[in-house]
Amino acid sequence: MMNLYRSSSKITRTPSVPALAIIVIVTLLLQSNASAFVTTKSYRRHVVRTIQNNYVGGGVVRRDTATELQVAPQQLGSFEKLTDGGDEMMIAPFREKRRVWLYDFVSTPKSTLSDEQTIQSSTVPYHDAWELQKQLVDYQLARIGKRPSDPPIYSQFIPMHFDFDDDDDNRMYARCNRGSVAPPSNLIGCDSIIMLQHDPVYTLGTASDPSFIRNDNENSNAATTEIPVVRIERGGEVTYHGPGQLTVYPILDLRGYKQDVHWYMRALEEVILLALEKAGVKGAVREDNLTGVWVSNKKIAALGIKARRWVTMHGLAINVDMRSLQNFEGIVPCGLEGRKVTCINEENGNTVTTVEQFSYHVKEALEEIFCVALIPVTQTKRDGVNGIN
Repeated sequence: MMNLYRSSSKITRTPSVPALAIIVIVTLLLQSNASAFVTTKSYRRHVVRTIQNNYVGGGVVRRDTATELQVAPQQLGSFEKLTDGGDEMMIAPFREKRRVWLYDFVSTPKSTLSDEQTIQSSTVPYHDAWELQKQLVDYQLARIGKRPSDPPIYSQFIPMHFDFDDDDDNRMYARCNRGSVAPPSNLIGCDSIIMLQHDPVYTLGTASDPSFIRNDNENSNAATTEIPVVRIERGGEVTYHGPGQLTVYPILDLRGYKQDVHWYMRALEEVILLALEKAGVKGAVREDNLTGVWVSNKKIAALGIKARRWVTMHGLAINVDMRSLQNFEGIVPCGLEGRKVTCINEENGNTVTTVEQFSYHVKEALEEIFCVALIPVTQTKRDGVNGIN
């Protein structure tokens, strides 16, 4: 919402003007774009001129007023635990009924048969992961149907009657891929969560200011100037993704949680706070009027989402090891001038945490905060992430 106040005015005698219509139009236009105004600062000011007519002594007096519109601080909402009939949905029986797919690209088996197989961390090109998100959203929207009055074709949660142990193919997948399964084509539209590390990339939101990408030699090096820049459909300002950072993209139908985007953003922050606590990071907090999570007055995790018909995409990124900080110098992270970024290993001193290790804490936090059980999906086409078979 916007608070209006008058900063200056002068009175002149002029012909009549349809002032009310002008005021209404200006106000509506500004309200329709208010969400674009509120990005990285607690508020921004915009000055417009409005006209007010007064009839004085038989003539028309026009009051030409310079009005400063102040966009109020972001309405960030608050986090409340999910409940079912008044009881918290945190216990196992609730979560086991709410199963969602987990596309885990953080750790990939180098061997599929040996008991002594090793795990290799690998990165995913941004466009491949973006394409996978869009495909999963399309499956979700197809499941929901076009008309709100129509019931979904099937549940957003993997049905309990779908028994992975009774499926020969899935028993084989589970043996060869550390318990992962292959989702049947008629259940791909269930809720999903993607976890990965990206190849280096800068991303801009729909209303992001490209001037927050540094192009001068003083503040950037050869490596940062070669990093690709991608404008995407999320909110928020510019950020960086790359190795050493855990990125999570929940593709969730908020009808099964809370149909409140503010609550969803706070829930993602709650996931981060809980995972950091599990990893031994002390002092992680939110900041007033800002999204994300902070430690020692430095940003350790960022958020940016899009919701379409209550189905979410994009998500959160948490800096884990020192590699994740290398290319932030090429941008003004999240458009916050003068604010620094940090990572888990920088805050934990001598304790070294890998992205793979931290991903387990995030999985546990996701299950707890969203009251779900994660079912790992077999990645049968690892080099082409965007392939859903």
